[in-house]
Amino acid sequence: MRTISLRKGLLAPAALMTVAALVLGGCANNEGDTATDKPSAAGDVTVDEAAAAKLPQDIKDAVVIAIGIDPTYPPNEYKDANGAPIGWEVELMDAMAAKLGVKTEYTVAKFDNIIPGVTGGKYDMGLSSFFDTQEREQQVDMVDYYTAGIQWATPTGKPQDPATACGITLAVQSGTTHQLDDGPAKSKACTDAGKEKIDLLGFDTQDDATAAVTLGRADAVSADSPVIQYAVKQSGGKLELSGDVYDIFLYGMPVAKDKAGLADALVAALDSLKADGTYMKILEAYGVEQGALDAFEINGADR
Repeated sequence: MRTISLRKGLLAPAALMTVAALVLGGCANNEGDTATDKPSAAGDVTVDEAAAAKLPQDIKDAVVIAIGIDPTYPPNEYKDANGAPIGWEVELMDAMAAKLGVKTEYTVAKFDNIIPGVTGGKYDMGLSSFFDTQEREQQVDMVDYYTAGIQWATPTGKPQDPATACGITLAVQSGTTHQLDDGPAKSKACTDAGKEKIDLLGFDTQDDATAAVTLGRADAVSADSPVIQYAVKQSGGKLELSGDVYDIFLYGMPVAKDKAGLADALVAALDSLKADGTYMKILEAYGVEQGALDAFEINGADR
Protein backbone atom coordinates (compact mmCIF):
# COMPACT_ATOMS: atom_id res chain seq x y z
CA MET A 1 0.00 0.00 0.00
CA ARG A 2 1.41 3.38 -1.01
CA THR A 3 0.55 6.44 1.06
CA ILE A 4 1.41 9.97 -0.04
CA SER A 5 1.53 12.66 2.62
CA LEU A 6 -0.03 15.88 1.39
CA ARG A 7 0.12 17.35 4.85
CA LYS A 8 0.12 16.28 8.47
CA GLY A 9 -3.09 17.70 9.86
CA LEU A 10 -5.58 20.23 8.52
CA LEU A 11 -4.59 23.65 7.25
CA ALA A 12 -7.10 26.45 7.72
CA PRO A 13 -8.10 28.13 4.43
CA ALA A 14 -6.84 31.54 5.56
CA ALA A 15 -3.38 30.08 6.11
CA LEU A 16 -3.34 28.80 2.56
CA MET A 17 -2.71 32.34 1.34
CA THR A 18 0.85 32.07 2.60
CA VAL A 19 1.83 28.76 1.06
CA ALA A 20 2.86 27.89 -2.46
CA ALA A 21 1.09 25.87 -5.08
CA LEU A 22 2.69 22.53 -5.57
CA VAL A 23 2.02 19.23 -3.96
CA LEU A 24 3.77 15.89 -4.33
CA GLY A 25 6.78 17.63 -5.82
CA GLY A 26 4.67 19.06 -8.65
CA CYS A 27 5.00 22.60 -9.90
CA ALA A 28 3.18 25.71 -10.99
CA ASN A 29 4.02 27.52 -14.20
CA ASN A 30 3.39 31.29 -14.14
CA GLU A 31 5.21 32.51 -17.25
CA GLY A 32 8.26 30.77 -15.87
CA ASP A 33 8.59 27.82 -13.53
CA THR A 34 8.09 28.55 -9.85
CA ALA A 35 7.95 25.36 -7.82
CA THR A 36 7.51 25.13 -4.07
CA ASP A 37 6.04 22.61 -1.65
CA LYS A 38 2.43 23.18 -0.60
CA PRO A 39 0.61 21.81 2.43
CA SER A 40 -2.86 20.41 1.86
CA ALA A 41 -6.09 20.17 3.80
CA ALA A 42 -6.36 16.54 2.73
CA GLY A 43 -3.65 15.04 4.95
CA ASP A 44 -2.25 11.64 3.97
CA VAL A 45 -3.78 10.06 0.88
CA THR A 46 -3.36 6.37 0.09
CA VAL A 47 -2.80 5.49 -3.55
CA ASP A 48 -5.72 3.60 -5.09
CA GLU A 49 -3.98 1.10 -7.33
CA ALA A 50 -7.16 0.18 -9.22
CA ALA A 51 -7.82 3.83 -10.03
CA ALA A 52 -4.18 4.43 -10.97
CA ALA A 53 -4.30 1.52 -13.41
CA LYS A 54 -6.87 3.44 -15.49
CA LEU A 55 -4.45 6.28 -16.28
CA PRO A 56 -3.19 6.72 -19.85
CA GLN A 57 0.28 5.28 -20.32
CA ASP A 58 1.88 8.65 -21.07
CA ILE A 59 0.75 10.04 -17.71
CA LYS A 60 1.92 6.89 -15.92
CA ASP A 61 5.33 7.30 -17.54
CA ALA A 62 5.59 11.02 -16.77
CA VAL A 63 4.12 10.61 -13.26
CA VAL A 64 2.54 14.05 -13.83
CA ILE A 65 -0.87 15.39 -14.80
CA ALA A 66 -0.55 18.70 -16.68
CA ILE A 67 -3.40 21.05 -15.73
CA GLY A 68 -4.47 24.40 -17.17
CA ILE A 69 -5.96 26.70 -14.53
CA ASP A 70 -7.26 30.27 -14.18
CA PRO A 71 -6.85 30.98 -10.44
CA THR A 72 -9.01 34.09 -10.07
CA TYR A 73 -12.11 32.87 -8.19
CA PRO A 74 -11.72 32.30 -4.45
CA PRO A 75 -12.22 30.01 -2.70
CA ASN A 76 -12.36 27.65 -5.67
CA GLU A 77 -9.03 28.61 -7.19
CA TYR A 78 -6.93 31.67 -6.52
CA LYS A 79 -3.28 32.65 -5.99
CA ASP A 80 -1.04 32.73 -2.95
CA ALA A 81 1.46 35.52 -2.25
CA ASN A 82 3.87 33.96 -4.75
CA GLY A 83 1.29 33.72 -7.53
CA ALA A 84 0.84 29.97 -7.24
CA PRO A 85 -2.64 28.38 -7.49
CA ILE A 86 -4.43 27.43 -4.28
CA GLY A 87 -8.06 26.87 -3.27
CA TRP A 88 -10.41 23.97 -2.61
CA GLU A 89 -10.43 22.83 -6.23
CA VAL A 90 -6.64 22.76 -6.20
CA GLU A 91 -6.74 20.85 -2.91
CA LEU A 92 -9.16 18.36 -4.45
CA MET A 93 -7.13 17.94 -7.62
CA ASP A 94 -3.95 17.40 -5.61
CA ALA A 95 -5.70 14.70 -3.57
CA MET A 96 -7.01 13.07 -6.76
CA ALA A 97 -3.50 12.99 -8.19
CA ALA A 98 -2.24 11.46 -4.95
CA LYS A 99 -4.88 8.73 -5.25
CA LEU A 100 -3.52 8.06 -8.74
CA GLY A 101 0.10 8.06 -7.58
CA VAL A 102 1.14 11.02 -9.74
CA LYS A 103 2.02 14.69 -9.38
CA THR A 104 0.15 17.82 -10.40
CA GLU A 105 1.67 20.48 -12.66
CA TYR A 106 -0.40 23.66 -12.98
CA THR A 107 -0.02 26.18 -15.78
CA VAL A 108 -1.82 29.49 -15.27
CA ALA A 109 -3.86 30.43 -18.32
CA LYS A 110 -6.77 32.63 -19.32
CA PHE A 111 -10.09 30.89 -18.78
CA ASP A 112 -11.04 30.96 -22.46
CA ASN A 113 -7.72 29.35 -23.43
CA ILE A 114 -7.96 26.31 -21.18
CA ILE A 115 -10.32 24.08 -23.17
CA PRO A 116 -8.49 24.82 -26.46
CA GLY A 117 -5.29 23.96 -24.60
CA VAL A 118 -6.82 20.65 -23.51
CA THR A 119 -8.09 19.73 -26.98
CA GLY A 120 -4.79 20.84 -28.51
CA GLY A 121 -2.70 18.67 -26.19
CA LYS A 122 -1.06 21.47 -24.21
CA TYR A 123 -2.72 20.26 -21.00
CA ASP A 124 -4.01 16.86 -19.95
CA MET A 125 -7.02 18.55 -18.36
CA GLY A 126 -8.42 21.83 -17.08
CA LEU A 127 -9.54 23.01 -13.64
CA SER A 128 -11.36 26.34 -13.26
CA SER A 129 -14.97 26.01 -12.06
CA PHE A 130 -16.18 25.11 -15.54
CA PHE A 131 -19.92 24.68 -15.91
CA ASP A 132 -20.65 21.30 -17.46
CA THR A 133 -22.76 22.19 -20.50
CA GLN A 134 -23.81 20.23 -23.55
CA GLU A 135 -21.84 22.65 -25.71
CA ARG A 136 -18.63 21.91 -23.80
CA GLU A 137 -19.33 18.18 -23.87
CA GLN A 138 -19.14 18.36 -27.65
CA GLN A 139 -15.52 19.51 -27.35
CA VAL A 140 -14.26 17.62 -24.29
CA ASP A 141 -15.32 15.07 -21.70
CA MET A 142 -16.40 16.75 -18.46
CA VAL A 143 -15.67 14.96 -15.18
CA ASP A 144 -18.32 16.24 -12.78
CA TYR A 145 -17.17 16.76 -9.19
CA TYR A 146 -19.39 19.39 -7.57
CA THR A 147 -22.76 21.06 -7.85
CA ALA A 148 -23.19 24.79 -7.47
CA GLY A 149 -25.65 27.54 -8.16
CA ILE A 150 -26.56 31.06 -7.13
CA GLN A 151 -26.90 31.99 -3.48
CA TRP A 152 -27.22 35.11 -1.37
CA ALA A 153 -25.72 36.23 1.91
CA THR A 154 -27.02 38.95 4.23
CA PRO A 155 -26.04 40.52 7.53
CA THR A 156 -26.63 38.06 10.35
CA GLY A 157 -30.18 38.35 11.63
CA LYS A 158 -31.42 40.26 8.57
CA PRO A 159 -32.39 37.57 6.03
CA GLN A 160 -33.71 38.24 2.55
CA ASP A 161 -35.52 35.64 0.47
CA PRO A 162 -34.08 35.71 -3.09
CA ALA A 163 -37.42 34.47 -4.40
CA THR A 164 -39.44 37.39 -3.03
CA ALA A 165 -37.04 40.22 -2.09
CA CYS A 166 -37.89 43.58 -3.66
CA GLY A 167 -36.89 47.16 -2.91
CA ILE A 168 -33.43 46.17 -1.68
CA THR A 169 -29.85 46.91 -2.73
CA LEU A 170 -28.08 43.80 -3.99
CA ALA A 171 -24.27 43.77 -4.26
CA VAL A 172 -22.83 41.88 -7.23
CA GLN A 173 -19.56 41.50 -9.06
CA SER A 174 -19.63 43.45 -12.31
CA GLY A 175 -19.81 41.47 -15.52
CA THR A 176 -21.17 38.32 -13.89
CA THR A 177 -24.43 36.46 -14.38
CA HIS A 178 -25.54 37.98 -11.11
CA GLN A 179 -25.30 41.49 -12.56
CA LEU A 180 -26.22 40.79 -16.18
CA ASP A 181 -28.95 38.16 -15.94
CA ASP A 182 -30.17 36.98 -12.57
CA GLY A 183 -30.30 40.34 -10.79
CA PRO A 184 -32.12 42.18 -13.59
CA ALA A 185 -34.59 39.29 -13.96
CA LYS A 186 -35.45 39.41 -10.27
CA SER A 187 -35.78 43.19 -10.37
CA LYS A 188 -38.12 42.97 -13.37
CA ALA A 189 -40.25 40.41 -11.57
CA CYS A 190 -40.60 42.92 -8.73
CA THR A 191 -41.66 45.81 -10.95
CA ASP A 192 -43.97 43.58 -13.00
CA ALA A 193 -45.71 42.76 -9.72
CA GLY A 194 -46.04 46.45 -8.86
CA LYS A 195 -43.28 46.36 -6.25
CA GLU A 196 -40.07 48.35 -5.90
CA LYS A 197 -37.13 47.35 -8.09
CA ILE A 198 -33.90 45.78 -6.86
CA ASP A 199 -30.99 48.21 -7.04
CA LEU A 200 -27.89 46.38 -8.29
CA LEU A 201 -24.65 47.70 -6.84
CA GLY A 202 -21.74 46.50 -9.00
CA PHE A 203 -18.12 46.03 -7.89
CA ASP A 204 -14.94 45.05 -9.71
CA THR A 205 -14.23 42.13 -7.36
CA GLN A 206 -16.34 39.69 -5.41
CA ASP A 207 -14.51 40.65 -2.21
CA ASP A 208 -15.67 44.25 -2.63
CA ALA A 209 -19.25 43.14 -3.28
CA THR A 210 -19.24 41.07 -0.10
CA ALA A 211 -17.69 43.90 1.90
CA ALA A 212 -20.53 46.19 0.82
CA VAL A 213 -22.91 44.08 2.89
CA THR A 214 -20.76 44.00 6.02
CA LEU A 215 -20.29 47.78 5.72
CA GLY A 216 -24.01 48.42 5.39
CA ARG A 217 -23.95 49.64 1.79
CA ALA A 218 -26.08 46.74 0.51
CA ASP A 219 -28.80 44.52 1.94
CA ALA A 220 -27.53 41.31 0.33
CA VAL A 221 -24.80 39.95 -1.92
CA SER A 222 -25.19 37.39 -4.71
CA ALA A 223 -22.54 35.01 -6.08
CA ASP A 224 -21.88 31.36 -6.93
CA SER A 225 -22.84 29.22 -3.96
CA PRO A 226 -19.32 28.04 -3.00
CA VAL A 227 -18.06 31.61 -3.07
CA ILE A 228 -20.89 32.83 -0.84
CA GLN A 229 -20.55 29.90 1.55
CA TYR A 230 -16.82 30.59 1.88
CA ALA A 231 -17.44 34.29 2.49
CA VAL A 232 -19.93 33.49 5.25
CA LYS A 233 -17.48 31.12 6.92
CA GLN A 234 -14.75 33.78 6.81
CA SER A 235 -16.98 36.64 8.02
CA GLY A 236 -16.60 36.02 11.74
CA GLY A 237 -20.35 35.77 12.21
CA LYS A 238 -21.17 39.01 10.39
CA LEU A 239 -22.87 37.26 7.46
CA GLU A 240 -25.32 34.40 7.08
CA LEU A 241 -26.59 32.42 4.11
CA SER A 242 -29.96 33.74 2.99
CA GLY A 243 -32.20 31.38 1.06
CA ASP A 244 -31.40 28.16 -0.71
CA VAL A 245 -29.10 27.65 -3.67
CA TYR A 246 -30.99 28.06 -6.96
CA ASP A 247 -30.27 27.66 -10.68
CA ILE A 248 -28.15 24.58 -10.00
CA PHE A 249 -25.37 23.49 -12.35
CA LEU A 250 -22.47 21.04 -12.29
CA TYR A 251 -18.79 21.89 -12.19
CA GLY A 252 -16.76 19.69 -14.53
CA MET A 253 -13.08 19.10 -15.26
CA PRO A 254 -12.47 19.19 -19.04
CA VAL A 255 -10.49 16.25 -20.42
CA ALA A 256 -9.60 15.62 -24.07
CA LYS A 257 -11.84 13.00 -25.64
CA ASP A 258 -8.82 11.22 -27.13
CA LYS A 259 -7.09 10.98 -23.73
CA ALA A 260 -8.17 7.38 -23.25
CA GLY A 261 -8.67 6.40 -19.62
CA LEU A 262 -8.00 9.76 -17.96
CA ALA A 263 -11.63 10.71 -17.35
CA ASP A 264 -12.35 7.24 -15.95
CA ALA A 265 -9.28 7.47 -13.71
CA LEU A 266 -10.39 10.85 -12.36
CA VAL A 267 -13.86 9.50 -11.56
CA ALA A 268 -12.30 6.51 -9.82
CA ALA A 269 -10.05 8.85 -7.79
CA LEU A 270 -13.06 10.93 -6.76
CA ASP A 271 -14.94 7.77 -5.76
CA SER A 272 -11.99 6.71 -3.61
CA LEU A 273 -11.70 10.14 -1.97
CA LYS A 274 -15.44 10.09 -1.24
CA ALA A 275 -15.17 6.64 0.34
CA ASP A 276 -12.27 7.53 2.66
CA GLY A 277 -13.73 10.89 3.70
CA THR A 278 -11.10 13.11 2.07
CA TYR A 279 -13.52 14.66 -0.42
CA MET A 280 -15.80 15.99 2.31
CA LYS A 281 -12.86 16.99 4.50
CA ILE A 282 -11.57 19.33 1.80
CA LEU A 283 -14.97 20.88 1.10
CA GLU A 284 -15.68 21.36 4.81
CA ALA A 285 -12.31 23.08 5.31
CA TYR A 286 -13.48 25.79 2.90
CA GLY A 287 -17.12 25.88 3.99
CA VAL A 288 -18.41 24.70 0.59
CA GLU A 289 -19.75 21.29 1.58
CA GLN A 290 -23.31 22.12 0.51
CA GLY A 291 -22.31 21.44 -3.10
CA ALA A 292 -20.93 17.95 -2.49
CA LEU A 293 -22.00 15.24 -4.93
CA ASP A 294 -23.11 11.79 -3.82
CA ALA A 295 -21.76 10.21 -7.00
CA PHE A 296 -19.46 11.27 -9.83
CA GLU A 297 -19.90 10.86 -13.55
CA ILE A 298 -18.69 11.97 -16.96
CA ASN A 299 -20.74 14.40 -19.08
CA GLY A 300 -23.69 14.83 -16.73
CA ALA A 301 -25.05 18.09 -18.16
CA ASP A 302 -28.85 18.29 -18.24
CA ARG A 303 -29.33 14.78 -16.89
